[in-house]
This record gives sequence, C-alpha cells and structure tokens, in this order.
Amino acid sequence: MKQFALGAVSMLVALVVAVLALIWSVGSPGAGRGVPAPTATVSTPATAPPDLATGETWLQDVRLTSADVTTSDGGLSDVTAVGSDVALTPDGLRAGRLDIDATLPFATAASQIGGGVSLYAADAGLAGLRRRVSVLGRDVEVRATGTVRAVDGRLVIEPETIDLDGPDWLDSAASTVVRQLVTIRHTVEGVPEGMALTSVSVQPGGFRAHLRGDDVTITR
Repeated sequence: MKQFALGAVSMLVALVVAVLALIWSVGSPGAGRGVPAPTATVSTPATAPPDLATGETWLQDVRLTSADVTTSDGGLSDVTAVGSDVALTPDGLRAGRLDIDATLPFATAASQIGGGVSLYAADAGLAGLRRRVSVLGRDVEVRATGTVRAVDGRLVIEPETIDLDGPDWLDSAASTVVRQLVTIRHTVEGVPEGMALTSVSVQPGGFRAHLRGDDVTITR
C-alpha cells in the first residue's frame, strides 16, 4: 500500500505544477486552442502590493476548475484549485494561500500499486481492496475494507475488516501479517513547501483528496 500513498501524492504535486502552467496561460492569445480549457477566474485589484519585485505579476484571487487533468502518472478528475495573494515570478509561483481538491480514480491508484491490486468504494465510506498474497506458504486472495484519513499531514489507511480466501485457521494465524499489508501510516513526501494533505475520503469514483497551504512556493 505504500506505493499508493506515494502515487497519490505525486499526482497531487503534478496538479500543483499544472495549476502553475494554467495560471501562466490565462490571457495568452491562442492558449489551448483546439483543446477544452479548464475554467479560470482571476481577480486583481488596481493597486499591486508595495513589495512586488520587478518582473513579478500579482493576482489577488485565482480559481481554476477542470473535469480532468492528465499527467504522465495518470489522471485526476473533478479538480479545483483556489489561490489567493498569488505572485508570478520569473522562478515560479508564490501563494499566500493555496487549496487543491481532486479525485484520484481507483483504477489509477491500483495501477500505481501494481501486483494485481483492485480498489473500490466499500460500504459506510470505507475503501475496499482485493489482492493475492503469499501467507504462511500459501497463495491466497485477501479482501479488506478500511478507513482512509489524513492525520498530521500523513496518509493513514487502517483496515477494519480482513478476509482471506482460505480455511478459518489461516485467517486467524495470518491476520497480523496481512494487517501489515493493508495498513499505512505514511509521511507525505514531495509536497511543495507550505502545503500538506489535510483530508482524504472515499467516493464512488476514487479517493477525494484536499491539499492546503500557506506561504506556498512552487519553482519551475
């Protein structure tokens, strides 16, 4: 499951980079011509901040939405990025506040995990997982459901039910080993300075994640 944690974060970081590119394209003649563009709302007052450096552009509020964002790592859906006090600099972007919401489809997450993993939405807002594993010398299928949370910026997945496709004695003997395979407490890595994963939940189409940050810096 560690690959899922890293994969989900890498997708969200890629989205932050995409937001930077989209902000830069706002107002550019012919930008995205022939390609459905995400919606963008930009609010800029007449007077810029007094500390604005030469070559910088300041935006009071920016809101970007897109039904889909595709990167080399896969796709995200239902994406919304909201920024305030945004400065575009020759080196990148600074934002006084940046919030990003996006859904990572189950199929994308499963492909990042590999090993034949299948993910789905279980009842009561839990995540479901199916996977073949080797336990006590036997090759069996494990089915688990668990909670998905963000705790202190970490992605936490804890199983509530575990079921092995085998005899009852195998379920009992292997429960601790299997629990380790479907439990994750991972410190999020690769997130731009100032941003952190604040919430993640299970929706019918995938994992809904929220990133929030203050004084965020993103370089090109």
